[in-house]
Order: sequence, then structure tokens, then C-alpha cells
Amino acid sequence: MQDDENISEVKIKDQKIIDNKELNIYEALVPVVILMGLLAYNIFFAGGEMLGEYSNQYILLIGGLVAFIDGMVNKVTPIVMLKEIWENLKSVFIPIMILFLVGALAGTWLISGVIPAMVYYGLQVLSPEIFLPASVIIAAVISIATGSSWTTSATVGIALVGIGTALGINPGMIAGAVISGAYFGDKMSPLSDTTNLAPAMAGTDLFTHIKYMAFTTVPTIIVTLIVFGIISATIEPTGNADISNLLASIDNTFNITPWLFLVPAAVIILILLKAKPLFALASGVILAAIFAIIFQPEVLKSLSDSNFSAISNSIITDTSIATDNEKLNDLFSSGGMKGMMWTIFLIVCAMVFGGIMDGIGALARITKALLSVATTVFGLFASTVISCLGLNTIASDQYLAIVIPGKMFKKAFEDKGLAPENLSRTLEDSGTVTSVLIPWNTCGAYQSGVLGVGVAEYFFYAIFNWLSPFTTLLFAAFRIKIRMLRGK
Repeated sequence: MQDDENISEVKIKDQKIIDNKELNIYEALVPVVILMGLLAYNIFFAGGEMLGEYSNQYILLIGGLVAFIDGMVNKVTPIVMLKEIWENLKSVFIPIMILFLVGALAGTWLISGVIPAMVYYGLQVLSPEIFLPASVIIAAVISIATGSSWTTSATVGIALVGIGTALGINPGMIAGAVISGAYFGDKMSPLSDTTNLAPAMAGTDLFTHIKYMAFTTVPTIIVTLIVFGIISATIEPTGNADISNLLASIDNTFNITPWLFLVPAAVIILILLKAKPLFALASGVILAAIFAIIFQPEVLKSLSDSNFSAISNSIITDTSIATDNEKLNDLFSSGGMKGMMWTIFLIVCAMVFGGIMDGIGALARITKALLSVATTVFGLFASTVISCLGLNTIASDQYLAIVIPGKMFKKAFEDKGLAPENLSRTLEDSGTVTSVLIPWNTCGAYQSGVLGVGVAEYFFYAIFNWLSPFTTLLFAAFRIKIRMLRGK
């Protein structure tokens, strides 16, 4: 997920749950209802343009203002709310820097020929009949190895979207396959921060958590692969017959060589060696710039009279490389760091809203309300799932969607005689994987920004992500692999 290896420890030690006894459940829900209503109107009736290009961002700020007034009425000082906003903004500093570097990476990998080379060789290896399930598997392997769905999307994810688009496959399908595989790998990797965070909050150990999580995660990914296999067998990609022309166009525009794969390989190796993500991505940008000078002098010359100007423009602003194929012209374009500003603004606004909601005690109040109705074992699991989904939506942060329910429900699971791995598994099945399905959540904003595919486009095809909560509830309903505490 968010790629700071220390972030889980910080969250565990410093995350406080603010409880405000002055605030009742109805008051806590007022900002949520207004936010959801405005977002629904913007999406379904205003075409996403109710307040212009940044409608979702402004709506989040409006929701934050309503929550701020709510807090003032309920005796919460502005200082407390502003402090929580600041804490939220600090927590996304590294992800924002990563987003800037991903924008720079996309630009330099384009002008250096790295992305065109991935597309060139990928078109020859990945046929449309196996493309989608293969994308799931490739993303899963990389994510298990790196422990990061974010790194997976920023490397092989971008390439797979490019290859699939050239084959004429729906970008939403491709992004859904990549995200499904990436989040499966992220959940099952001991290197993942959320995979370490969930058992820490529930009170179990890492490998017990991973082993127990496999009971729900493996069947879910198998179903995902089967569905993508069926989709791949039934779709009729429009680009299949044009592959030879696409290959020729890429070859005529770029100097394609296997040596270009040293750049993404270096980034992945650095991640595997546990280098800081910012360092690994920055290294990828610098290496790509060097490779652009070595392998793509004609491309750089077509973009600017100066190599330095061409490279710096690819890092900071829009870059577009013209070929003799219109489909490739759309593919071989990048927004650089500038292209990430919409996503970054969305994350900042989401953190403002989530910070105020936390500061006034609304998040704790809503979670407590869910806990109060959990009278049965299944009701307890269902309340945990709903709490995680709700916090991913309201707080816009997957860590809060793990930390708050983890703390609030831990004793309830113990009282029911349930082993802590039940809670840790449920936190991951519903908190970790669904974060990417919320457009204004940090994960949803990141994935849609990096892959260039809107959440609404890939939502249905992110099969693993929306199926996981249903799987965990199915296991709970039929008491499948529900481990009890000894003596209970």
C-alpha cells in the first residue's frame, strides 16, 4: 500500500481514537449524509462537473466545513480539529511525494523507450485470450515480492495497461485485473505494511494472520481468475489484427532493445532490498533519463533542441510522442508531475474531511453505534466489515479503516471467544482491499491517477477487491474456519 516501511509502527503507537460524549450518532452522520448526497448528485446528475473540474475536491471541503460546524456546536475547539487535519496531512506526505515521482517516472520511462519496449515485447507474448488472467498473476507475483500494490501499479501496471490498450481491450478490465492481482499480493506479502498492521491491531502474530487469511483470500483470487478467464475468452479485442502495424510503428519511432528493461528491473530490485520507495523511484527517474540520452536521441531531438529541456519537460509537464498510429499517439503521452496534481488535491481534501471527522469524535461514534448492534457472531463480523467500508469512505484512509475498527472491536471478539486472527483477517478482507474502490480514498485516487483509469471504469472489474468482504461474511455465516480461543 503506501510505501513507507515505518508507517505501520507510527500508526500503531500514535493513532488516538477521539471520543466526544457531546456528539450523538445523528449529529455524527450529518456531514456524512451531506457529503454522500453531494457526491451522488455530482456523479449521477452533473456528470462530475457540478463545481467544475475539481468538483469532488470542493465537495469534500464542503463536507469538512459541515463537520467543523458540527464540532463547534458540540464543544470541540478549532485547535483540536486543526491538529487532527495536520496529523492526517502529515500521514500522506510520503504518498504525495510518491505520486509526484510516479508522474516523473511515467514521463521519463516514456521518452527513454522503457514503456514502449514493454508494450512492444508484451504485444508479442501476451495474447488477448490469456491477457486478463495473466495480468492478475503478473501483478500478484510482483506485489508479493515487493509487498506493495502501489509499486506494482507504478511499474508493471502501467505497462500492462499500455499493452492491453494496444490490443483493444477495455482499460477498465485491464486496470481491474492489475488491481485484483496487486491487492492479493499485497495482502499475502509479509513485507506489506497493512499485512503487519492488521495483526498488530488484533493481537495476533504476522504469520498466523497470513496463514489464516489464506482461507478466504485464495478462494477469492481463484474465482477472480476464473471470471477473467471467461471474460478473456468472450471479448473480441479490436487491436488483434493490427499488432504487426503497431509493432512497426513502435519500432520506427523508438530504438527498442532489451537493455531498456534494466531500468524497471533496478527499481524492483531496490524495493526488494528494502530501499526507501522515494529513493527507488527517484533512481528509476534518473536511470531513465540517462537511458533516454543513450538510446533515444532522435526522440529527444523531436521534443526539444536541448536534451535537458526534453527530459525536464517529461518530468514536470505534459509529454506526447507522435507516431504514425493514432492508437499509439494516445498511449505514448504523459502528464508528468503536473498530471498528478488533480489526484494530490483530492487526497489533501479527503484528509481535511477525515481529520475533522476524527477530531470531532464522529468516527468513533459511528463505529460504536455499529458495535452496539453486534449481538451475534455473524453480526460482529458484519459490523466490522461495515465499519471498515464506512471508514474507507468517510476517513478516506485505509490505515484508519484498519486501526479504528481494530481497536474498537478487539474486546468484542475476545468476549465472543473468537481468536484474534478472525479480526485481523476481517480487517484486511474489508479494510485493505476496498480502499481502492473509493475515488477519494488515498488508494483509489492513487491507482486511478497512476493507471489513468477512473475508479468508476475499473470498479466492477476489480473483482478480488469487492468480492473479498462477501467471502469473509460467507465464511462467518457458515462458521467456516472460524477459530475459537482455547477453552471457549
